[in-house]
Amino acid sequence: MTTPTNITRRLRRWTYCLAAVGVLVMPGVRAAGQSSGRQLDVVLITIDTLRADHLGCYGDRKIETPNLDALAASGSRFSNAYTPVPITLPAHTAIMTGRYPMGTGMHDFSGNKLPPETATLATILSGKGYETAAFVSAAVLDSRFGLNEGFDEYYDHFDFSRLDESSLDLIERPGDQTVDRALRWLSERHQAANPQRPFFLWVHLYDPHYPYNPPEPYATRYRDRLYDGEIAFADAQAGRLLAWMKDQKLSDSALVVVAGDHGEGLGEHGEKNHGFFIYNSTLHVPLIVRIPGVTPGVVQSNVSLIDVMPTVLDGLKIGIPAGIQGRSLIVDMRGGHASPSEPPPELYAETYLPLLHFRWSNLRAIQVQGLKYIDAPRPELYDLRADPGEIKDLIGQRPAVARELRAKLLSLINRDTPAAGRGPEKVLTDPILLARLRSLGYLATGGGAFADPQGKALPDPKDRVQVYELFSEAMSDGQHGRYRESLQKLADADNTDPHSLPIHYLMALDYYRLKEFSNAEAQFKTAIELDPNFALATYYLGLTQIQLGDRDAAAAALQRALLLDPTNFSAAFDMGALLLKMNRVDEAVAAFRRATEINPDFANAFEALGEVYLYQKRPQDAAQVLERAVQIQPDFTKAHYNLGRAYQALGRSDDAQRQFDLGKTP
Repeated sequence: MTTPTNITRRLRRWTYCLAAVGVLVMPGVRAAGQSSGRQLDVVLITIDTLRADHLGCYGDRKIETPNLDALAASGSRFSNAYTPVPITLPAHTAIMTGRYPMGTGMHDFSGNKLPPETATLATILSGKGYETAAFVSAAVLDSRFGLNEGFDEYYDHFDFSRLDESSLDLIERPGDQTVDRALRWLSERHQAANPQRPFFLWVHLYDPHYPYNPPEPYATRYRDRLYDGEIAFADAQAGRLLAWMKDQKLSDSALVVVAGDHGEGLGEHGEKNHGFFIYNSTLHVPLIVRIPGVTPGVVQSNVSLIDVMPTVLDGLKIGIPAGIQGRSLIVDMRGGHASPSEPPPELYAETYLPLLHFRWSNLRAIQVQGLKYIDAPRPELYDLRADPGEIKDLIGQRPAVARELRAKLLSLINRDTPAAGRGPEKVLTDPILLARLRSLGYLATGGGAFADPQGKALPDPKDRVQVYELFSEAMSDGQHGRYRESLQKLADADNTDPHSLPIHYLMALDYYRLKEFSNAEAQFKTAIELDPNFALATYYLGLTQIQLGDRDAAAAALQRALLLDPTNFSAAFDMGALLLKMNRVDEAVAAFRRATEINPDFANAFEALGEVYLYQKRPQDAAQVLERAVQIQPDFTKAHYNLGRAYQALGRSDDAQRQFDLGKTP
């Protein structure tokens, strides 16, 4: 594989769940291995950006989702399931770990990595003898972010460069390709594996995510509702997987879960997509669970995606680890009710996207007994039973209720935040996030809120939604090559929100791609002034200064970029190329070597190293690294040509000619 996904992949910890996870067997539940017979297989299908109210089984009569509707009819459909965070990576982390973002440190779509010692559904099932495989459809779930732990196979395989993190949403594969890979794995396993060994399969479909571009016949059938067309296509792909299970007579021995990770704003509250607000338009998700032996039905309980992991374990009669913040839903699925002594479920939600990316306030919410409180610079209170669309804010009419719910929210955060995150002032956030926010210059204030470096309160996202949408449109323009249009929108956004880090960074990227390098340099420098630890801006500043001919400044910038982000193999490679131009050959060799050490599948770095070795008259060394380059990338003609030169210098004429035939003069 030629992507960075192999860089951070660790060896699977076979004994982790047995020795370190601290599993507690629940009373009355037999752990796996104590029961006779084969354990249930587990199939988890997550569908990105899927609103519950856009499925037939949830009441949408204009869309055709026959496969998910049939699954809902044969299993338990949860009417009131919610994500704790409307962003793909942290939402999936909540599903896999049974913990809220403050329990894992995963709050955002980038800049996070799940600690490898974290107990996940995959690590636990792997430790119980399951074969495990995951097939994901978007780079936001790339293995570098840590969800690959515990999987024998984690198929991400995205071929992308280290542009900017905002581009991750564009790097995806259609659901049919993902399901093709999953079915291949299932078929090969079914033919070759020990049938007594159960499997855990996770398939992630990204198609409903913006931009909406469904294939035919869905593009025509849903021409006026392209979002629904993407959902219908995703339903068909989930159906292929479920049909295979049925054909192989595995349906009756499989625990199946289908969940959305978050919804989509679709213009409600001024939000077109998701991640910026935490209204239920982006929090309410479908959740369908089918467990053999559990009578189908509709479950009305309020539940969270953090409940998925403990529910699966309970359904498998595997003990739930200590520290899991979710709860098993098996009792709810069997039509039971919580003990009268148990408090009603309290659902937590958050978004730190406005804070981490725009220096606006974060948002957090609690939902309990039909009431929802949103903690913000201007807090909000809604009665969801009377006002499910969250249109009428009751904060002014019911201040005592708001104060009570805010106290419950802070108590929940304090309870579910690791103890190390609680300082003398009881800053209610986890240590990883707190360190990141401090590095960005934020000041912690009372109640877990933050202020800018001067202590000024941060803007309420409600007052910045138009700027955010303008920025999002500009980002889309830039990603699709409409740089002038992007720059105009960014200029308009800058008029409302000056000194914005993402605005200046996006301006810099637009100018860089337009080859207006002086303007790009100025904007990258502004971005770095706003955040001196911004690694990608520093890297691109170096590339810009190379184009401007300022080699010394470029070398300093690339060196700084590597210091800030030691995984940036492109920075090491570009440093090597720059040092060659400066006739600093030995330093260039060291830089190219570093690029290959960071990314052992980086063919260009091996080829460059081979060329330098040829220049240094070291043909044996050149042959070794050039052989690696063509092994990684068999169609790398320049590497074949230079390998021929190395073989020729070594007196291997026949080998040299074969390589010359495969290559060409550069």
